[in-house]
Amino acid sequence: MSRIARRFATLAADKRAGLVTYVTAGDPDIAVSYEILKGLPAAGADLIELGMPFTDPMADGPSIQLAGQRALKAGITVDATFDMVRRFRRETGDRDTPILLMGYYNLVYRRGAERFCREAQEAGIDGFILVDLPPEEADELKPHAVKAGIDTVLLTAPTTDDARLPAVLRYASGFVYFVSILGITGTASASEDAVRNHVARLRRHTSLPLGVGFGIKTPDQAAAVARHADAAVVGSAIVDRVKAGLDEQGRAKPDLVPGVLAYVKALSDGVRGVRKG
Repeated sequence: MSRIARRFATLAADKRAGLVTYVTAGDPDIAVSYEILKGLPAAGADLIELGMPFTDPMADGPSIQLAGQRALKAGITVDATFDMVRRFRRETGDRDTPILLMGYYNLVYRRGAERFCREAQEAGIDGFILVDLPPEEADELKPHAVKAGIDTVLLTAPTTDDARLPAVLRYASGFVYFVSILGITGTASASEDAVRNHVARLRRHTSLPLGVGFGIKTPDQAAAVARHADAAVVGSAIVDRVKAGLDEQGRAKPDLVPGVLAYVKALSDGVRGVRKG
């Protein structure tokens, strides 16, 4: 059983949904980014998405685009991202919290899928969310990911109809990421009724856990998702807290990391306040 599967099994046994947090690797710089990563589990993150900055993002809204630019300017690379995860596993001793890389397939393609999967496994990474990898092309990555014990989390959207879902779910493992709105990250929020209806429809097609993201900004919104899905995914709103902790020169103020982690704690409290069964 993968680390992701174990975490969702634990959440189910606890009769609650999980909180999945997204942060951009290297934002605002590698040292501060690592301190945020290191503090996320204690703040209440059940799973962590670590964004791989890319110069030409497609699905990311302004907040994550700017975070990627800050990280690239600070010198983040794929190797440095692997090093962050490797250091996290070594220094914290955390062998339970799943860490997933989220980004674009170009970064995998440049390195080669087999090598990328092998190095990700060695670093302690548990899953990939590659937003521009369609299921028709997933067999280029999937065999290497399976060999490395890494889950491939695929995305569905409100426009993914019942005829399309089997093609997506064929390659999905770990959990299914439901993008609750049409458009880019951090720009709008879905209603609880819409989340409820889409989650119910997806459950008819898969037994995999369901995470819902895009547009969750408050503990109440996270709780609303937790009432129906297996996890609430929060990204842009956390990235905005990082930006809010920078001074006019773009340097981290002393309260940046505590402020980000306090916000994650508030989101976690919202999610954990919803009991199931």
